Amino acid sequence: MVTRTLSLYKTSFTGLSKQAWLLSFIMLINRSGTMVLPFMTLYLTGKEMNRSLSEAGFVMALFGFGSIVGAYFGGKFSDKIGFHKVQLFTLFFGGVMFIVLGQIKSYPLICLFTFLLSMVNEAFRPANSSAVAFYSTPENRTRSYSLNRLAINLGWAVGASIGGLVAAFDYELLFWVDGLTNIAAAGLLFYFLKPNIQLEKDEVKEELIPETMSAYKDKTYLWFLVLMTLFSCCFVQLFTTIPKYFRDDLHLNERYIGLIMTINGIIIVAIEMVLVYTLEKKNRNTQWIIIGLVLCAFSYLSLLIPGTAKLTSPVMILFNTPGEIMAMPFMNVFWLQRANDKNRGQYAALYTISWGIGNTAGPFLISTLVDASNFKVAFVVLGFILGVSAFGFYKLNSNTKT
Repeated sequence: MVTRTLSLYKTSFTGLSKQAWLLSFIMLINRSGTMVLPFMTLYLTGKEMNRSLSEAGFVMALFGFGSIVGAYFGGKFSDKIGFHKVQLFTLFFGGVMFIVLGQIKSYPLICLFTFLLSMVNEAFRPANSSAVAFYSTPENRTRSYSLNRLAINLGWAVGASIGGLVAAFDYELLFWVDGLTNIAAAGLLFYFLKPNIQLEKDEVKEELIPETMSAYKDKTYLWFLVLMTLFSCCFVQLFTTIPKYFRDDLHLNERYIGLIMTINGIIIVAIEMVLVYTLEKKNRNTQWIIIGLVLCAFSYLSLLIPGTAKLTSPVMILFNTPGEIMAMPFMNVFWLQRANDKNRGQYAALYTISWGIGNTAGPFLISTLVDASNFKVAFVVLGFILGVSAFGFYKLNSNTKT
């Protein structure tokens, strides 16, 4: 049994390109410093800044709006000048802007720089998605993205756990760590991954690509993005309003909140690659998405169950994490199967934009709802929205037969 399990792990990681591994390592370095986002709401509503939850929600909404703008231009420039240049620019200048944001104490300037930072920082995502797709094959593309997500979540686990300790000491240090790891990732990308390979591959494939559909005219994909946006509105609460609920309603400290967030990353690192390797063979991609959304719905509804804080919070994560693992890798597969080397930037940009819309609307609307009512009402609403999204994917699956 042990030998078979180890063999399965080994097989799920084999056959990926050197560049895919390198991109994932760069992502690991970058995400190991991801400490600002999960603690931004706590920072703004804490003693130093003393802002309301709705004001913090507005800042997070600006972060989401910036990501929409950044995703559009990141995808556009990835198709025009190449994903390598876009990744270098956004990593380096995003790092600089993280450091600058940490020095600002004026609320209006925090709003402005949060938007600008997000615009630059999130333009990295469609470029990185295009790079991962470029350096993989149709046979291993899902696993290449899962490897990239593994790096993100391993970095998240490290960043969240250390971030909890850093936040308990000094919130300003979070911005320095996030900024410096961004800059370090840019340095690694510049030194180890050269851009000329991309141009050669594009030249070879250009004549082989028949008709290129615009992502903006792909109606099935646009409906998919609507459902994705509903999901992202709910998923982002894990990093925005939920930490405040853990602190203020469940009376958990920053160290414990960081530990809870770390559990999410550790579970993903432990099982996602093997699970994706096993599930992708069954060719039921949309069905896995539906199951994932239902599990995420249960994760928020589980917070309504009475119990001690140190029991309730891990239960929520233990529902949410498998849901994330089931849904998100196969959401990537959906758009990848509809794109090619000439329009991949468009598809990646719209995919990132849907996340940006969720990051914009989700924190603002849910934090406003909490201010007007309470967290329990918000959890019911989040469960309902995820249920609607799951039903939408069921209908999409029925209509497209994918």
